[in-house]
Amino acid sequence: MNKRDLGNEYEKIASDFLIDNGCVILERNYRCKYGEIDIIAQDSEYLIFAEVKYRKGRGSGYPEEAVNISKQRRISKTADFYRIRHGISDKVSCRFDVIAIDESGIRYYKNAFMYCGFGA
Repeated sequence: MNKRDLGNEYEKIASDFLIDNGCVILERNYRCKYGEIDIIAQDSEYLIFAEVKYRKGRGSGYPEEAVNISKQRRISKTADFYRIRHGISDKVSCRFDVIAIDESGIRYYKNAFMYCGFGA
């Protein structure tokens, strides 16, 4: 299995996890010129932009540690583009979540980081 197929498999697991926790999946693998967002979902009043990270083992650290400030900026800019493209008001509450998957299971970090887009 190549990296893209493996990524899709774990993004599907993460999507199912979000659905089981009451979210509605709006998009998967949303791409634009600024980057990619693994999952865009709705959770009651929040528009969620979720990053999914998987690690087979701990040799490279915990999967959630890979969501560094550079990655956070790309996700924030991509979220801005998505909101503008879909006419979503900046009054809509957004949240940036991380779903980490490894041999110990799934760890879900709601509001894992704050927006750090164009002005940051």
